[in-house]
Amino acid sequence: MAGPLLETKLHVPRGRRGLVARPRLSERLSRGAESTLTLVSAPAGFGKTTLLTEWLAGAPAEGRSAAWLSLDRRDNDPALFWSYLVAALQAASAGVGAGALLLLQSSQTPIEAVLATLLNDLSASSDDVVLVLDDYHVIDARDVQDGMAFLLEHLPPQMHLVIASRADPTLPLSRLRGRGELVEIRAADLRFTPDEAAAYLNEVMGLVLTAQDVAALEGRTEGWIAALQLAALSMQGRADIAGFIAGFAGDDRYIIDYLVEEVLQRQPDNVRSFLLKTSILSRLSGPLCDAVTGQDGGKPMLEALDRGNLFLIQLDDRRQWYRYQHLFGDVLRAHLLDEQPDLVHELHLRASNWYERNGERSEAIRHTLAAEDFERAADLVARRARRGPRRRSALHARRGCGIPQRGDGTGADGAGRRSVGGAHGRVDRCAPARGALDAGPRRHCRLYRGLRRG
Repeated sequence: MAGPLLETKLHVPRGRRGLVARPRLSERLSRGAESTLTLVSAPAGFGKTTLLTEWLAGAPAEGRSAAWLSLDRRDNDPALFWSYLVAALQAASAGVGAGALLLLQSSQTPIEAVLATLLNDLSASSDDVVLVLDDYHVIDARDVQDGMAFLLEHLPPQMHLVIASRADPTLPLSRLRGRGELVEIRAADLRFTPDEAAAYLNEVMGLVLTAQDVAALEGRTEGWIAALQLAALSMQGRADIAGFIAGFAGDDRYIIDYLVEEVLQRQPDNVRSFLLKTSILSRLSGPLCDAVTGQDGGKPMLEALDRGNLFLIQLDDRRQWYRYQHLFGDVLRAHLLDEQPDLVHELHLRASNWYERNGERSEAIRHTLAAEDFERAADLVARRARRGPRRRSALHARRGCGIPQRGDGTGADGAGRRSVGGAHGRVDRCAPARGALDAGPRRHCRLYRGLRRG
């Protein structure tokens, strides 16, 4: 290691004025200090650093010393990482780690020997210390991860580690969880509740919003703190607040700038391509993503995105179905339309074909309509009515609605279907399909007759 350490990386960030009190999370952090590791893992903009800063402000009153280390990409150098970590601990507990620093100066010393010396110092100390490693997601060096696993395995009881990260670290989390030595705070916990959102928007940001306005905005942002802040900035000076909230989406310039800079630009090309192509889906599974992207590996990619906290929300306990956070999905779709507009039609058709093969004709119809393939949409609607669960009723309704059998030149494969495939203006005639797809056979017949008249 060359050069001095940057002292500002060891300073606990200053607390901000006018923060929303979050006692439910502070109490959880205090209870978790009895365990080995607390993991605060969530996407960008969920208030991880702010929460820990406010919690540590009360650490002295609870009899604990606080150590802090803000990480960056350069800390993937093992010697630099451990030098900073020891320096952070020394700021909280004098005399700890002097021998470890001497050993670090020798490139011949195994890291386990360095850490054993450090652990012995910590074990001999009477100080209760909380060490926070902020922005841990920047650490991907295997040597550092292995050393951290060794440290966690042998951490003395008076030492507690807190990791704040945008992605789950490559550490033995399952083992710690099984031992009851892991406390987890995730995006679902960090989201603002409706009361917290109201306090933030009206008291901190100085807006005057009704309870209905707050509820609408909180629902649209799904409690994502950065989005609420950006929405508040966009609302300042506007007269029609209700109109802004009603139309607030991922095309807001502040939302776009934030997510592009903090999320999209940081992704490898293969991940970014996957995100854009699958943004047309309202829910995602491995096989469905494979069909839409035309590549294998959808399931492991979704699992990696989930671990990486890339605004992915689980829809079941088996990790088979997910969806994107609403505003993130908006931004992805906007970028897809901007960068690859000619691909959108094909992606929707691939999704439609997959859903049809898997017996979900309602979703198949929705994606066909989104692709503006109205001939296929009419065909799918007619087939759903014809093959519904009450087939006899469906056939009876089919005759009553005047939908002819296939092959007479006016059915879904004949002139009737051809009339649907006309100008783009007919997309409005297909809109009722979205509300009728799960209705009975008579509703499908009325929809089909409307399409034929188009």
